[in-house]
Amino acid sequence: MPNTIRTTVENKDFRKLVVLLDEFLVKLDGEDHSFYAQFDKLDNIKNVVVCYEDNEAAGCGAFKEFDADTVEIKRMFVHPDFRGKGIASAVLKELELWAGENNYSSCVLETGANNPKAIALYRRSGYEIIPNYGQYENVETSVCLKKLI
Repeated sequence: MPNTIRTTVENKDFRKLVVLLDEFLVKLDGEDHSFYAQFDKLDNIKNVVVCYEDNEAAGCGAFKEFDADTVEIKRMFVHPDFRGKGIASAVLKELELWAGENNYSSCVLETGANNPKAIALYRRSGYEIIPNYGQYENVETSVCLKKLI
């Protein structure tokens, strides 16, 4: 049974998972990686969730404030050894719950058009595709989504 904890960017397990996430994204994004990587810094992230399966860090995610009513979901990742076990859904639900407890009413996020499994997860979780926002506005390889919480 997955067990989620709320923590910060200083969490060592989160940091290890982020290294694996960045390695995965280099392969997935190809030549577009440097563009996306500039928006994946941990500087403004204060809310992190790490999910454990059998006491091993299996997945993570985070959010940062997007505007007064909205958070942006960031750094979602599940270790390949733990995929297909509901880890990503558990992390996402905990992030949404935490954001709601902090009086936010919606979540937005961006993922790559070349990552259909992520898009499917977010759609199953109630996210709707929206026009690309901010730095992703004219980026054809980006898919932006939003959910009211």
